[in-house]
Amino acid sequence: MNSIERIAALGQRIWYDNISRDLITSGDLQRLVAAGVRGVTTNPTIFEKAVRDGGHYDAEIRRLEEGAHTPAELVRELMAADVRLAADVLRGLYDRSLGTDGYVSIEVAPDKAQDTDATVAEARLLWERVGRPNVMIKIPATDAGIEAMRVVLADGINVNVTLIFALEVYERVAAAYRDAVEARLRADQPVDKLASVASVFVSRVDTLVDGLLREKLNSAPAAEAKRLAALLGRTGLANAQRIYQRYKDLFRGPDFARLRARGARVQWPLWASTSSKDPERPATWYIDRLIAPDTINTVPPQTLEAIQAHRRPQALLEAELPKARAVLDGIRREGLELPALLDTLLAQGLAAFESSYVALEARLADKKAALAAS
Repeated sequence: MNSIERIAALGQRIWYDNISRDLITSGDLQRLVAAGVRGVTTNPTIFEKAVRDGGHYDAEIRRLEEGAHTPAELVRELMAADVRLAADVLRGLYDRSLGTDGYVSIEVAPDKAQDTDATVAEARLLWERVGRPNVMIKIPATDAGIEAMRVVLADGINVNVTLIFALEVYERVAAAYRDAVEARLRADQPVDKLASVASVFVSRVDTLVDGLLREKLNSAPAAEAKRLAALLGRTGLANAQRIYQRYKDLFRGPDFARLRARGARVQWPLWASTSSKDPERPATWYIDRLIAPDTINTVPPQTLEAIQAHRRPQALLEAELPKARAVLDGIRREGLELPALLDTLLAQGLAAFESSYVALEARLADKKAALAAS
């Protein structure tokens, strides 16, 4: 049993946060699935890197150019093509698991994040373009996005709700999922194939909070410095751990039991941004501490390599709950307003994805011009 399989035995699925045409056509994705990877996520930043790093898309760009696609349409078509191919690689896993595993996520254009109607339209279009049952449409957890996810889930479209930072936002996402399930049942529509995950971002929280703690450390006396140092690298974990406890309240208790009895699936928490950003911490810093039943961890290539070398994974999430409460109390005592900081991270995440999307459109425009001139 390898490390990915050991983590699965502890109740957590490992997904791969990466996609490219070469990953699929080389057989590497199939090998990862054989090793235990259960799903794939992507975003504009990942796709921009895939297009930048090689000529794997040149033939398709030439073909699509004949249809006079706009840059935004070209992005959509190329991303949908990759996701369709990846979904086909994972389709056997999806079928064998009866829809528990084998999903590939594709994100709506981030410039639509504050527009419910535009997000709904884009989600429906992506669902149609990919045309596979084992796909999830990624929608950011803005006010508009949460309303959009409620609509498209009621349509029967699988959704990965992304860029969740705050507990209060997670609760709204979970409520929207339940509302969509209820709407489908009222309309006599099946719910047993409807799937959704709630993507909670972790290390970005620590990057922000640790920076503020280190500012305090620079002028703190020895006793206070020791207390501050104990908080470093812990806020994102503590935030995720309390969200997991809320997940158990909402989906494992009697309130969801009636919907589960009618075939509804729970909306699993997915841990995102789990690569260690601090060189002083091991690459697996966020791995053991986030393992718990009914969770997913989506990891980039370097973190997956660290997992594969990690021989003794442990499910520490619930064991460290007392520590999580102490960390959050410590953050409050230091005068750091975590809710406001988490709102800042959502805005930053949206801006980063939109910047990557703009860069991707520009890169594709350059490639079109270069191919036309060759």
